[in-house]
Amino acid sequence: SAPNPSVSNGGSRVERHGALDILVNNAGIIRRADALEFSEQDWDEVMELNLKAVFFLAQSFARHVLARKSAGKIINIASLLSFQGGIRVASYTASKSGLAGITRLLANEWAAHGINVNAIAPGYFATNNTTALRADESRNCSVRSSTSTISPPSGSGWAITRRWVPSPSGQASSCAALALNQAARSRRQ
Repeated sequence: SAPNPSVSNGGSRVERHGALDILVNNAGIIRRADALEFSEQDWDEVMELNLKAVFFLAQSFARHVLARKSAGKIINIASLLSFQGGIRVASYTASKSGLAGITRLLANEWAAHGINVNAIAPGYFATNNTTALRADESRNCSVRSSTSTISPPSGSGWAITRRWVPSPSGQASSCAALALNQAARSRRQ
C-alpha cells in the first residue's frame, strides 16, 4: 500500500520539536464488529494507527536519540486485550498484541544503544474508545464484575503511570508490559 503521510512524516515532526528524551505512543482507535462481519477497511484503519504509526514514530525517535548520542525512553500504550483477546474487536486486539511484540523486539534491539522500551497495558477507562462497551449493558456488567471499576482517565491507575515514567538519564533495561488494574483476572475466572 502507499505510504501514509502522517506516518512517514513522523521523523520531521520529531526533529521539529528539538531534543526529545521520552516518547509516549498513546494514540489508538477501535472498531467493533463480530469477526465474521469485520471489514477490511476497519481492519486497515486500526492497524495503520495502532501498530504501523507506533513503529515508525518509534523508529524516527530512536534515530533522533542516536543522532544526539543520548539515551531515550519509549513507552507504548498497549491494552489488557494484548493478553485477554477480547470480543468483537479483532483488529484492536491484533494491533495491541502486535504492539506488545514490537515493544519486546525494540527493547531487545535498542537496549545496547541506551534506548529503553516498555509498554503499559491499562484496563478499561471511560473514553471514546469504550463508549460502545459501556452502552452494551451485558458487556458493561461483565467488565464491571471482573474489574474494580471502569476508571476515568484521571483515575488512580494513572498515578501508577506517572510514578513509573522514567527519567531520561536512567539506564536501559529489559522490557516490561505493566498491567494497571484487575481486569487481567477476568479471563481466568
